[in-house]
Amino acid sequence: MSGDTAPPVRDCASSTPETLPETQETSLRSRLRRIVIGPPRDFRDDSLFHRLSLIPFLAWVGLGADGLSSSSYGPEEAYRTLGDHTYLAVVLALMVSLTILVISAAYTRIIEQFPHGGGGYVVATKLLGRHVGVISGCALLVDYMLTITVSISAAGDALFSLLPAQMTVLGIPITSFKLAIEALLIVGLTTLNIRGVRESVLVLMPVFVLFLVTHAILLGAGFFSHVRELPAVASSVSTGFRTGMGTLGLGGMLLLLVHAYSLGGGTYTGLEAVSNGLPIMREPHVRTGKRTMLYMSISLACTASGLLLCYLLWRVQPEAHKTLNAVLAEQCAGNWPGGRLFIILTLLAEGTLLVVAAQAGFLDGPRVLANMAVDSWAPRRFAALSDRLTTQNGILLMGLASLVALFYTRGNVRHLVVMYSINVFLTFSLSMLGMLRWWSTDRKNPVWRRRVCLFGIGFCLCATILVITAMEKFTEGGWLTLVVTSAFVALCFLIHRHYEKLTRQFKQLDEHLRVFTQIQPVQTDAPLTPDPEKPAAVVLVSSYSTFGIHTMLNIHRSFQGHYKNYIFIGVGVIDSGGFKGEGAVDALRDSTQRMLDQYVDLARRIGVPASSRMGIGTEVVSEAEKLCLATAREFPRSTFFSGQVLFQKETWYQRILHNQTAFALQKRLHWAGQTMVILPIRVRSA
Repeated sequence: MSGDTAPPVRDCASSTPETLPETQETSLRSRLRRIVIGPPRDFRDDSLFHRLSLIPFLAWVGLGADGLSSSSYGPEEAYRTLGDHTYLAVVLALMVSLTILVISAAYTRIIEQFPHGGGGYVVATKLLGRHVGVISGCALLVDYMLTITVSISAAGDALFSLLPAQMTVLGIPITSFKLAIEALLIVGLTTLNIRGVRESVLVLMPVFVLFLVTHAILLGAGFFSHVRELPAVASSVSTGFRTGMGTLGLGGMLLLLVHAYSLGGGTYTGLEAVSNGLPIMREPHVRTGKRTMLYMSISLACTASGLLLCYLLWRVQPEAHKTLNAVLAEQCAGNWPGGRLFIILTLLAEGTLLVVAAQAGFLDGPRVLANMAVDSWAPRRFAALSDRLTTQNGILLMGLASLVALFYTRGNVRHLVVMYSINVFLTFSLSMLGMLRWWSTDRKNPVWRRRVCLFGIGFCLCATILVITAMEKFTEGGWLTLVVTSAFVALCFLIHRHYEKLTRQFKQLDEHLRVFTQIQPVQTDAPLTPDPEKPAAVVLVSSYSTFGIHTMLNIHRSFQGHYKNYIFIGVGVIDSGGFKGEGAVDALRDSTQRMLDQYVDLARRIGVPASSRMGIGTEVVSEAEKLCLATAREFPRSTFFSGQVLFQKETWYQRILHNQTAFALQKRLHWAGQTMVILPIRVRSA
């Protein structure tokens, strides 16, 4: 934005009494919104992105909590699957640690290869094709929605393990309130995330630290208190292996081990969150992301494998209405001085960390949706940012979808983990396959053999877990995950086909307008600077394209010679596609000004004085209203014009896929006493 146009934009925000009542900051709704969500961000502040971005530790809290919290249900599911053959927990713990390290190492390489983030959707799109990318993106969307649901449901289980099962409130069993409390937690997290990423992470950071401390003490005490018994435990495990060989045979024992390993796949969920969330991390993104991944992998490997070993050492057995972690904590710390307080703190930390883990769904789910919206696979409004610079539409969708999943499954964690794991490992497998294919063709790189080995092993592990989980748990929720994901994929293809058809029609119109844009300048002595005393056509444009040129042509043809000035107004919209780092606002300002300069040049070539006015914001209508009213004061004889796509046959979904900016702005300007004309741009139904 040039210096001479910036002040009018700022001035009209505070000196426009004609705005609609519902847009006034003094309204009750606006004040309530500011209290709950917070005041708008000042995107003109050059240090804004630096202050909003996350350092490695905060990224570990916001994104790593998803992976670390999976130790609350992943190891338990694997251990339960072993049944009476708990001696296999030793091998299982080793397999879990190796898998975590392999997947995290693979995603560290993905971070290096894709420093701007995007995770599974971008990796699959770039390396396997856009159609495979859509499958990965849809799987991620369902995955992150279920991340929220399974984390909150598991939190409810952990917290209610602290209470006696027979406890009642007003004669109602306490467990009857579990679902309602979980729904309230989802609503609260949705609101918190609309306020902003950093705010939500800082609020929940003490919970994360408490979890680390209490579980480090629990695992340390659980292991070292049995150091003297290790020879006896080793003998018991050896005897178990010999007995297992006699009853199951080597093949049967391996099948049981692989079965338990696969059904404990929930342990590894969340490891992809760092590569998806790179844009919100502190510069340099790659170094911050790799350090965050290191913190996450080490903490998860130690916690998950440590819990499996402690289950074995303490001979933990399932109890009704209690998690295995609750049983372990009671057996380990029950006789300590202050042991009951420690148990309460441990389970409270575990439950609340699971609430923190739901953050990954709110941080990365809307970001994946925004990336797909930028690529026209989802409605483009999901790429928009709120005045708090959050993907508000995506956050609301994720919150609503997770509530639906919560009520449908009644908060059953075992069913949710199955649904969750299938999509996680579908995305993992596609990412590993894409990187395997990439390194297989890049043989000039000296490390290509090591990369092929890494991603080959990663693909085999992830594909094995995916296939076994889908087959074994197909009737326990697996079918629903596949149906929902397939429905999302089909919907994305329909949306993309609609946008592509519309783009083709605009390209045809481009051919008709090509001659007009190449005309030679008209020789005239008239001044090129607009005269405020003469009629002005104020044209709102979003880009230098068919849309804006067609609108200008319509004005020129319909009002021949009446308007002596052309004023072009453009709003640079800060969305998730552009707000990815420091300097993004300046780049947007420059590109918007270049676009407006093209229109000014085009108008002057036909002999009409022209100039432009520009604004930058997250919401088009309010920013455009400010610019229009400021322009109306400068050019009293103004008429405002905007183009709007008019379909031959209107359908209900077109209102979702296309904005109604022109009509919303027309309403506001009419209320302010200004005239605005909407010129149709006719297209066949798309």
